[in-house]
Parts: sequence; C-alpha cells; structure tokens
Amino acid sequence: MDKILIISNRLPLQLKIDKDTINVKPSVGGVATGMKSIYKQYESKWIGWPGLDKEQINPDTEKKINDVLEKENCVPVLLTHKDTELFYYGFSNRTIWPLFHYFTQFTEYVNDFWKGYIEVNRKYAEVVFQHIEGISKIWIHDYHLLLLPALIKERYPEVMIGFFLHIPFPSYEIFRGLPWRMEIMKGMLGADLIGFHTYDYERHFISCVRRLLGYETTINQINLENRIVKVDAFPMGIDYDKFHNDAIQQQQRSVKDKLKIRKDIEQYFLTDHERKLVLSIDRLDYSKGIPNRLRAFEYFLYKYPQYREKITLIMLAVPSRDVVEQYQLIKSEVDELVGRINGQYSSINWTPIWYFYRSLPYESLIELYNSCDIALITPIRDGMNLVAKEYIASKTDGKGVLILSEMAGATKELSEAILINPNNKEEIADAIKQAIEMPVEEQKERNAILQKRLQRYNVEKWAQDFMKSLDNVKVIQARSLAKKINEPILADIKKQYNKATNRILFLDYDGTLVGFKKDPSHAVPDEALYKTLDQLSENSRNEIVLISGRDKETFTSWFGEKKYTLIAEHGVWIKRAGEEWQLIEQMQNDWKELIRPGLEFYVDRTPGTFIEEKNYSLVWHYRKADPELGWHRAIELKDELTSLISNYSLEILEGNKVVEIKNSGINKGRAAIKLIAKKHYDFILGIGDDWTDEYLFEELPKSSVTIKVGLVNTHARFNVETFSDVRDLLNTLVKLG
Repeated sequence: MDKILIISNRLPLQLKIDKDTINVKPSVGGVATGMKSIYKQYESKWIGWPGLDKEQINPDTEKKINDVLEKENCVPVLLTHKDTELFYYGFSNRTIWPLFHYFTQFTEYVNDFWKGYIEVNRKYAEVVFQHIEGISKIWIHDYHLLLLPALIKERYPEVMIGFFLHIPFPSYEIFRGLPWRMEIMKGMLGADLIGFHTYDYERHFISCVRRLLGYETTINQINLENRIVKVDAFPMGIDYDKFHNDAIQQQQRSVKDKLKIRKDIEQYFLTDHERKLVLSIDRLDYSKGIPNRLRAFEYFLYKYPQYREKITLIMLAVPSRDVVEQYQLIKSEVDELVGRINGQYSSINWTPIWYFYRSLPYESLIELYNSCDIALITPIRDGMNLVAKEYIASKTDGKGVLILSEMAGATKELSEAILINPNNKEEIADAIKQAIEMPVEEQKERNAILQKRLQRYNVEKWAQDFMKSLDNVKVIQARSLAKKINEPILADIKKQYNKATNRILFLDYDGTLVGFKKDPSHAVPDEALYKTLDQLSENSRNEIVLISGRDKETFTSWFGEKKYTLIAEHGVWIKRAGEEWQLIEQMQNDWKELIRPGLEFYVDRTPGTFIEEKNYSLVWHYRKADPELGWHRAIELKDELTSLISNYSLEILEGNKVVEIKNSGINKGRAAIKLIAKKHYDFILGIGDDWTDEYLFEELPKSSVTIKVGLVNTHARFNVETFSDVRDLLNTLVKLG
C-alpha cells in the first residue's frame, strides 16, 4: 500500500498540557475533515506544529507529546516562540495573507520575517526527511509552507508531491510586488501537482509562472527543464452528510434536551412569528468585509424602515490573530459600528444586532444555521468560504436564503445564491430585502439545486480527486521520462551508429545546438560547436544537415564554407557543400504585402516584438515582449491570420516565441524526405526543439533516432532536457568514429 505524508502548519489535533497529562482533542475544520478519507485509504502520517512553543516543553513532556501523537499517526514540528513570531505572525500573516487577499496597504515587507519563514520551512523539511522512508506521496497544505515543496523535491526527486493553496492566489500585478516572488514561485514548483480552489487562482498562478520564470505552459501543464508540473482547480467541499444529519438530529431533540441557544431563538419568535434572523459568521479578519457588512445592514434599516423590529442580525465574530495590530484595529471598528447601529435603532423589545465576539461549539453553530432565515456572507476576498456551504447543508426543510459575496471562491459552485458586490452597500441592502420577500417555493428550489451539488462534491470527493490527479501527473511525467535518453537507450543509439555505413544527421539550430537569445542575431555558433560539427562532417560515413528556420543569408555567413548540407527557412532552400543555394520548390512571395501590415499592427501594440523577413516567409518574434502579453497577442495574431490567409496557399507555424507565415506544404519533414530519397541511409538521426521539428519527426522513417529537446509531448522517440545534452550526445558520436 502507498504511504503518504500530509503536512500543514497545524496538526489536526489540539493539545493541552494539564500538569503531567497531555489532553488531545480533534480539530474541527475543512482540511482535517477532508483528510479522513485519505487516512483510511493510505497508511498516513500528519506532520505539523502542535500549537505549543518549544520553551513550554521540557524533555519529559516532549516524550509524552510524541507518544500521544504517535498513537494518532501525527508527528510534531517543534517551534520556538521566536519562530512563531517571525514565521506565523510575521511573514505568513503580515506579508503573504494580506498580499494574497489584495490588501497591499497592510502588507509588510520585513527581511527578518522572510528569514524566519525560510528557517521554519527548513525545520518542516528536516522532520519530513526523518519520516520519508517508504513514502510515495506527500500532500502539503497552504501558504505557510510555500517553500517546502522545492526543499523536499531537491532531496527526494522521486517522491510525488502535491500542494494545495487554501487562500486566493493574486494576479501578477499584485504578486510581482513581493520582493521574494521568485523564491516563492520556485518553492511551489517543487510540487508535481499544485491545486487551487478556483480556475481564477490557477490562471493567476500560471500567468506569474510565464512572466516571472519564463516557463512554457500547455493548458494547465508547466514544462520545467526536467519534469512536468500540473496546475488545476479543486473546489473544496464540506462533510455534507454530517452537517445535514446533525441538523436533523437537533430538530428531533425533546424539549428538555434542546440547547439554550435553541430556546433563546424560539423565545425570539414568540414575540412575532414574521420576524427574520440574519446570520453572519466569520473570523474577525479584514478580508471578511465585516465593517462593510455592518454599514450595509445599517443602510438597509435606513432605506427600508418597514423592516425595523422585524429583523435581527446575529453576528458571530471569532477572535483571530488578535496580537496583530490590524486585527486589533478592525475589532475596535466593529465594536464601534455595532454600538452605533444598536444605539440608533434599538427599542425596548428589539435589538438590531446580536453581537458575539467568541467562538461557539459545533452544536450551537448547527442550531444557528438551521434557525436563521438568511445567511449574509460578504467577504471582500475569500479563497473559498465553507460557512456558506455549511449553512446550505444545514437547511433541513429547504427554506433559507444565502446572500454571498461574488469575491468568495464558493460563488463558482453556489451561483443560485443571491450574489452581491461586498463593497456596494446599496446592493447588499436590496439583497436583504429580496431575501426577506423571496417566496418559500423559490427558496426551496434554489436550495435543492445547491444541496444536491454540495452533497455530490463533498470534502471527501475533493480529497480523492486531488490524489487521483496526483497519480495522473505521475503517468504524464512517466510518459515523458520513458523517452528520456538514459544509459540503455544511449547504448543502443551508439550500437546503431557504429554498425551503420551511411549516416545522415538532421540537426535543428536554435534551441537544439545553441540556447535561445532574446535577440536571435546574438545566437551565433561558438568554437566548441564548430569543432563538434566539423569532426562529425569529416567522417566519410556521415552527412551533416543543419535544418532550420533561419534565412539562407545568415546560414551562409555562419556555415557557408563548411562541409555541411544546409536547409534554410524550414525547407525552402538547400545548399550542399561547395554548391550554391537552390530552391527546393518554386514558390510565390507576393502575398507578403498583404500580410505585412497586420504584423506591423501587432508590433506597434506589443513592445519588444519585431518582424523578420525571409525570402519566402514573414516572422513575428515576441521573445523580448512581456511573456503574458506576447502569448496573448500570438493567439490573437494566429486567429486573425487564419481568416486572412484562407484564400492563399499559406500556413502558420508557431515556433519558440515566434509566429511564422509561409507557403503551405513546405516544412522540414518534406525537405528531409526529398534528401534521403536520393540515397540509402542505414542510420538517420533527427533532433529539434519546437513544433516545426514535429514535421521532421513525423516524416522520417520509424526506425530513425528522433530526439526532442525538452520534456514535452512529441512525435519524437526520445527526449533530452537541453541543448547542452544534444552537444554531449554529438560529442559521444564523434568519439565513436
């Protein structure tokens, strides 16, 4: 059976030291609940902070804690008070949390916080290393441990690593402001699967990967130098059946067994059966939009005076990070707003807001969910928001209305709720009125759809889908790695090469023999490359063919005096050693005047791009452009060109950061086939790095040794990682003679 490590900032247990006794209480939360199914399916261990500072624990107590946690398959990461101050209250919650929630005004860039964050991530890594034997999968959770995937992958590259971010991932314009943005991105890319709650967060992450690191992406796959990383959206669910069934049980309690909160609510309705309860439950965090919500409720009472004394807002604000200044300030603001609203609108028999600054037991929450007519959930920014889902799951009679901020990740699944802009108090006030007046049948119809959806995609399904996707990534990676040239494959290539009498080597240039440059004119051959190619061409059994999209003038200046065969412009021109350039096929180029204005338009709109004109093609280069903008403009350009060239015998080739328009039917594969048709070759090698080389791989005989530079899907039989690997291979062939 596969073994898995689950790693999060906190363990799914609450520890309390009572004299010589260690008391353990399970945590109630989405991640802890979701991992139950994984615990059952795999032989799992959970690594995390037990919630106690190292200074609180003496050696005897530490042993007792370890013994208690071992029984629960948990492993503690012990942190000092300084660690928690810098790592948790510092970088995690005063840098990452506000930045990722778009509160840049609260974001603090403190170097000591960053150093503390690095140190604690390393401490987690060391604990992982102590328990990694026999582990095949690791699942890391949330923003506290963004560096951990790379730390583990560097030491144990064979272990599959999943990472899930439970908060939003910001847009590039926000994320780029982080001084340590590159380190954070590289840390996350240590994972093989990176999960987010919504496609928006996934899209933002991929955009940052392109812009900051320059990696190529294909749909939701990122092509690193040595492996493929998958990025996907997994909207986290809840334990639907637990909330729904517990709500039913609460309703069935006898009078004497009812909770006090239930009796208080029933007493409230005795005064007026038409009264409505509006529920607001959040951690007291600036991202939750609580002051905006209170102002909107105040405006509702002002705008719709007919509902005064007929509606009460139950506001439960759970204390959170109250040692951080911004959280202290927001508590003061909320206290003041509640006091003002109650002071202005209260009567002897009615208080507009029941305000609780504390957490409530689970059973009391179920009572509130089940009893309240409306849930008002209006975060300014929220990764998911499970409270909205819990409220819907607890509505056993199908009645109730959910008012939800469109800024919460949950809106993607809860579109039948009344969606509002959390910054628009007019819209929120009108939504409350709409909820009050919504017919019961409409409430039930909306909630039936929501409940069915939440029951189907619950937290267990979320966890299982993530693990299945992690297994799928392994298959995708294996598919690429199976082609990667290893010692046995290299030995077979060398054997074929040695036996052959007539060999032909088709070699692409840019990205294959040399690395890419932002300015293509700078990618000139170096002496080491000349030496390798010359040594290969001097062997009478070898024919060296440089086959490239480069123009013939450039190739002439670089290789015109060499003993190689040169094929330029993807198969338009051919030059054999000692001969002049010849057209492989006759073509027209009068179409250029039609196409050029369109390309110039994109050059004007996209800084850093330029047009290269070849004899029979036009090329739009965007390597110097902003990666994201260049990528989008390339898509636009291809769409426009497709309709423009429909009446001409032209085709569009997309290479590495280039879009090329040329005569159709001309490609590297066709040129290669014409060349090898004139002579029998018993060893054929083809190496290239981009889509234009796929024609070559497809057309060459199946017995040919075809090699793609880069670990991506290809028609080639084998892969190598970089152009340096190509040179190493060619130098190996040189030594064989």
